[in-house]
This record gives sequence, structure tokens and C-alpha cells, in this order.
Amino acid sequence: MTRPGVGPSGPDGALTTWSDEALFERVCAGSEAHFNILYARYFRRIYAFIYQRVRNHADAEELVQETFTVVFRGAANFGGRSSPLSWIYGVAKNLVLNHLRRSRVQQERIAQAGREPLVSTSPHWSYGPEDQLALRRCAAALDAQIAGLADWQAEAFFLRHAENLPIHEISRRTERSADAVRSGLYRVKRLLVRAGALEPESESP
Repeated sequence: MTRPGVGPSGPDGALTTWSDEALFERVCAGSEAHFNILYARYFRRIYAFIYQRVRNHADAEELVQETFTVVFRGAANFGGRSSPLSWIYGVAKNLVLNHLRRSRVQQERIAQAGREPLVSTSPHWSYGPEDQLALRRCAAALDAQIAGLADWQAEAFFLRHAENLPIHEISRRTERSADAVRSGLYRVKRLLVRAGALEPESESP
């Protein structure tokens, strides 16, 4: 699927003047050229709709791309009971709700993990002031490193290392490709190493 750029031309004439319904009829037949016109026409409106709900530019951009990907791939399922724009909004709304649900689950897991004591209650050993300071610095560095992560990347890391799920299952749950999951896991690991929360892995020669 291509991004909108130079407007398509040819025997169809100026597609930018076509109605949504006429464009969508061609999109249902698999025309990327007609889809690109719809994309350019409604990108900003769908982005604004999503951003108002997620309040994160990176997440909003990703969800917009997902929305239009679903629209293009699922255009044949459009029943015509509403306008094409209403259907696009419906797709965006469902994706936002799924995103917010995953974010809520992730936050609950983080909150639950945060209630576990960091200091051992064993009488055999305890942290000294320097150890406590190092822990606080590590936690601050970790927060700074993971602030830019997408929600699905953090979720994938949890599913892999806390629930020990295979890549294909993580791919299914996060609705990302296996390659995207592997890349995301690698990124999270690198951030944790940078924050000092993990030991760096030795690289093979």
C-alpha cells in the first residue's frame, strides 16, 4: 500500500473530485490509487479523532496507519449501511478501544509489580545506603529509557519474559508481525541494558 503523494492521473481523470462512495467502490476492488485519495482526504480528521483519545502523537500516528491498513484490506466487508467515512471512523474507534484496553492491562501489571518489595526481608543480608542510591538511579534511568516505547513493545516484553510466551503467540496477541515483535524485544533489551537494569550480552565474534 502506497502513501499519498502525487495525485493519480490517467483515464479516470481528477480523482480528487470523486465522491467518497465512488472512490470506495474502486477501493473495494483493490485500487490503491483510489484508496490513496481517501487517505489524503481524511488522514488529518482521523488523526485528530484518535489523538483526542490517546493523547500521544506516536501512538496516534501508528493507530492511524493501522486504521487505513484495516480499511484497505477489509474494504470488501463494507456493507454500505453507512457512509465510507463513518465506516473508517468505526474502524479507528475499535482500534483505539483495543489500544486503551492493552494500555490499561499493562498499567495494572506495572502497578502490581510495583507493590512487590525491592528489598529482601531476609535477615542474612540487606541493602546499604549506597545500594539504595544505586537502585534509585537505576529506576530513574529505566523510566527515562522506556518513556518512548510503544505500549505494544512493553507488552511484548512482558509476555516474552514474564509469561514465557513464544514469538508467534506474542505476534497474535499484539497484532504485530513476528519480525516486528523480535525487533521490539531487541529494542527493549537494549534500553534496559543502557539503563543498567540488565547485564549486556556478550557479542559473538
